[in-house]
Amino acid sequence: MDLILVAVISLGAIGLIAAVILYVASKKFAVYEDPRIAQVAEVLPQANCGGCGFPGCSGFAEACVKAGSLEGKLCPAGGQAAMEKIAAILGLQAEASEPKVAVVRCNGSCENRPRIVKYDGAQSCKVAHATCGGETACAFGCLGCGDCVKACRFDAIHMNPETGLPEVDEEKCTACGACVKACPRVIIEIRPKGKNNRRVYVSCVNKDKGPVAMKACKVSCIACGKCVKECSFEAITVENNLAYIDPNKCRLCRKCEAVCPKNAIVAVNFPPRKPKVEAPAAEAAKAETPKVEAPKAE
Repeated sequence: MDLILVAVISLGAIGLIAAVILYVASKKFAVYEDPRIAQVAEVLPQANCGGCGFPGCSGFAEACVKAGSLEGKLCPAGGQAAMEKIAAILGLQAEASEPKVAVVRCNGSCENRPRIVKYDGAQSCKVAHATCGGETACAFGCLGCGDCVKACRFDAIHMNPETGLPEVDEEKCTACGACVKACPRVIIEIRPKGKNNRRVYVSCVNKDKGPVAMKACKVSCIACGKCVKECSFEAITVENNLAYIDPNKCRLCRKCEAVCPKNAIVAVNFPPRKPKVEAPAAEAAKAETPKVEAPKAE
């Protein structure tokens, strides 16, 4: 009986000492969390896509609260609506952000970029890029295995079976950048949607010299520089044998599209061009008739 009593008292004493130690430790090493972090996290879409540049929605919420400002911060999945809710919770002002969308900068369809070999490995763009380099002669174009489709959490990108290229659904795309990270050849770019969802860009990333690029694809950029000369706003530059259109400088005049000899420049959501009206035959003949000068008087 004495042994049982001693054991009970010993265990009680040990439990009491452990409780005191845990209490002291919890007070000393307690981590305070701002309750606003949970409030901000609730209004986020919880997509955890990483498009904001932080590790998940909780990381983005914590960054917004601790920074004390929403400058330079944007939730691509939630958009401007989510940022306004966050601003209301934190008592801050949400900056207006320009809508963006993912753009596939490759027009190397089966017709424009013929296959020279057959890839029979794992259906992964990373594997194909690291092993055989793809089925075409272009070392920069789309591999067509659909890594970008698997990476998109919003069902905004799909492979076109006819062209073998990915296509982006503008209505579903949140510009999170997951497809950009998944593409080993970096042919997908996040660009501003533009006024009335209109965009002009070079649909090519081939950096080979002109003759090599033309053999690989019919619509590849050959860095001829005609678009640069035609642009009045200095929006186009040529670097590493490839033209690039700066969306912040482009005024959507489409003059570069008309002069591109390889049709590598693409204009999206524009109305069709009006056909050129030819001058009547009489006016053309009149214009071609040489002027006869009257004889000078002696």
